[in-house]
Amino acid sequence: MPRTVYVALLGLSLIWGGSFYFIKMLLHDFGPWSIACLRSTCGLLVVLLIMLAFRKPFGFRTIPWGAMFVMAAINTALPWTLIAFSEERIPSGMASILNATTPIWTVLIGMLFFRGRSGRMQWIGLGIATAGLLVLLGIKPGALLSVDGIGFAGMMGAACCYGIGSQLSKRLSVRGCTMYQITYGTLLSSAALSGVFALTTESMSLPKLTSMTNLPMIAGLGLFGSGFAYILFYYMVEKGSAEFASMVTYLVPSTALIWGYALLDETIKWNMLAGLVIILAGVFLAGRRAPRRIARQELRRNPR
Repeated sequence: MPRTVYVALLGLSLIWGGSFYFIKMLLHDFGPWSIACLRSTCGLLVVLLIMLAFRKPFGFRTIPWGAMFVMAAINTALPWTLIAFSEERIPSGMASILNATTPIWTVLIGMLFFRGRSGRMQWIGLGIATAGLLVLLGIKPGALLSVDGIGFAGMMGAACCYGIGSQLSKRLSVRGCTMYQITYGTLLSSAALSGVFALTTESMSLPKLTSMTNLPMIAGLGLFGSGFAYILFYYMVEKGSAEFASMVTYLVPSTALIWGYALLDETIKWNMLAGLVIILAGVFLAGRRAPRRIARQELRRNPR
């Protein structure tokens, strides 16, 4: 893989680490669907401007919009809404750690539905990550009762959606769509879907949209956390792999914990740090491939 993929990985982790903070702040004035809609719309504007500036083809008629809409719902609109929904109930730091299970879901879903192969390391990694979740939630039986079950389930649902979406995005790019077309198609579909639910189930007023307190948060979450971030994400999927792109969640929790501690006065408990380390260890093992398998794949690509 090119070195720029690793630069993109670092940049994306810094952007998405701050997204949990922006979401937490916007929840004071907006509902989960509204936040997902604002995030998608602002991100879409950034992508469109970049495509116009670099004269990238839109290919509106050639994009498989049915598949694009499904992917946008699974990989964007639904998980973004679930994250905001969960952050109404759990700290942003814990939400980011639970989001770190995304690579586990990516590997597991790849094995179950996309003909991915499983090995001993994958199953060991899954077991370790599960143990990490138990540590994160609290070792003592009484501590488990203090964790909001709905918030926990919402974040696990978001991570599962990301795992499915990562696999689908790789298949879609193979069908001829560029990373720019996938990005703007995804954000356009997500804005439409989340916008319908936001307008029918939540309220969004102009004074709150134009508030000097909310505007920086909307810009940070939408322009950077969705526009620039998704270009980086699909670049990693295209130049690397779906599994590699999902590895951004290795770095996001650390950044999000720092943001939450410094800006939201959230407490960083020992079990959160211990759970993070154990989860990431499990994710690392689950994402590894045996050397022989890698060699066989390289041989198929370069038979000479």
